Amino acid sequence: MADSKELVTRDSGSSPEFIRELLPSAERTALLYHLSYLCLGGFPKLERLIRERAIETQLLFGSSEAVLLKCVGTSENLVKSLLPFLKVAVEKNKPQLALKFLDKAKEWISDIISDVNAIVERYQKHNIAVRDSTSDISAEKQETEMKQKKQTSEMEALQKIVKGLEENLRNINKKIEGSEKKIDEKHAEIQKFINKITSTNDEQTPAGTPTMGSKVSIFSMMVPFAESVIGYIWEMVKSSSDEKAIKAFNTALSSLTSAQQHLKEEEWKIQNKLMDNQLQLAKLKMENGQIPNVSHFDEVQACLSRIQQILVELQKFWEKVGSLLDTMKKETFAGEACIEELADMKEPFLESIDAAKEGWIKFGICCINANKIFSVQSSQAYTFLEISPSSLSTEEWQKEYESVKEKLEKITPNTIAITQ
Repeated sequence: MADSKELVTRDSGSSPEFIRELLPSAERTALLYHLSYLCLGGFPKLERLIRERAIETQLLFGSSEAVLLKCVGTSENLVKSLLPFLKVAVEKNKPQLALKFLDKAKEWISDIISDVNAIVERYQKHNIAVRDSTSDISAEKQETEMKQKKQTSEMEALQKIVKGLEENLRNINKKIEGSEKKIDEKHAEIQKFINKITSTNDEQTPAGTPTMGSKVSIFSMMVPFAESVIGYIWEMVKSSSDEKAIKAFNTALSSLTSAQQHLKEEEWKIQNKLMDNQLQLAKLKMENGQIPNVSHFDEVQACLSRIQQILVELQKFWEKVGSLLDTMKKETFAGEACIEELADMKEPFLESIDAAKEGWIKFGICCINANKIFSVQSSQAYTFLEISPSSLSTEEWQKEYESVKEKLEKITPNTIAITQ
């Protein structure tokens, strides 16, 4: 049986809901493109540039939609095919049946890893193009400002506010990084404690009886979500002192996670306030014949980078699942002693399969939600490109500007709920 310490450590990864973080970034990207388009529409060269990049992003989102749909399909295959057949294999002590379906699942996962890797590479190239476009806009802006030096006191006041908010944003980002480090440290502390109590329990378990370590190994292979493993271990703990310790760990981790969420919400508020002042400044500069700053276009790149990062996490997640299936195949269902082990460990196996089913159903729902968002983004969110902003009257421009701004302010890290 695989070593529980190795498996739980390797499974320091994500909740099945990590994919949901794609959603606000995807929605925000289109709205930021829209603002960039409005603010630079009076400059034909830059208007064309924004249009080109926006269309490229729209096409990339369409491909992301297809990859996420494939994740949904694979999750359903695991729930409807792999897990039921593993259950039959365990109940009837037929390891060869399990090996057959583990090999099939590995093919599905290898296919997804390849697809996600391809889309990540496309995001990488697209990000470089967006970055280069930002440089082109900045160069055009400098040339225009050489011709137009006039600056009002109102613009100067807004620039001071923007500078202060940018400093606040840098500070809150540092705090978020610090909170992530504290959460990682707490996870490591919990892992160390889990290793200790499983080791102690195993030493005290009579020969021939399934140990806590072996049960945790099975559960870890079947359920690739760290918080589920910790909850499973908690249910097996008998010592009141261990129960108190785990409860204290969970309370501390919950507190750290809650504090981090508050910081992220504060970061979002500062971003919206900064964006509002930047747009006011941009409008004044446009009225003064200057090319406005491209800060919201910079944020397009930041949103795309975040989406790319989460897709990299998705790729690593599937690689981890593939590795766990390999471990299960080699160390559980292969070898001469596997029939006897299956008989001895039947109950923990069946419990783990049921828990894995719940986890994969939840993961599939998250992928469906992400797929729907990318579907809407690729088909509907870029219709603003159909009308040149330079053709809008002052009233129409203002109305559209206010509408986009309102939509942006409504997006938060908690905007998207998981629906079943």
